[in-house]
Amino acid sequence: MECHVYYEGDDDPKKCTARRLEKFDKATLYRSMGQVPYGVVLNPHAEQALSPADLEAGLGTLVALDCSWESAEEASFQMRGVHRALPFLVAANPINYGRPFRLTTVEALAGACCIFDERERAADLLEPFRWGETFLTLNEEPLRRYSECADSTDVVAVQEEYLADEDAA
Repeated sequence: MECHVYYEGDDDPKKCTARRLEKFDKATLYRSMGQVPYGVVLNPHAEQALSPADLEAGLGTLVALDCSWESAEEASFQMRGVHRALPFLVAANPINYGRPFRLTTVEALAGACCIFDERERAADLLEPFRWGETFLTLNEEPLRRYSECADSTDVVAVQEEYLADEDAA
């Protein structure tokens, strides 16, 4: 699974997970949107949830956008590819620990790999981060269940169970 990142560079470079992925040769960063290859674009504004059915559509390529949450507007995601939103997952990074949907770039890529049943690739991506294994542990059950879904409709149904549990808590 190839991982590519459009990098806006508006976060603290010391905390940037995309730069660390590039440093460890686990992802390719692009500063020009036109250079980003076609693939499955992880886009929180997408109308469809990511599912195992999207694996073939992305041709084995995942694309993420690395920017601050403040600037992650819909216009930022004008990239070629199949746009999909990640379903309910909880962040393990120190800044957003325990917060749903507030993932770092590496968490988003790793979550997508797990949904595509590429758990070894996910663990490899997370390896340079002290909290990386925690992300997989925190989200073990939903990631397993999402990976067993047939399509986006099934993923949304599973996600709704987790959101109902969150609302009840």
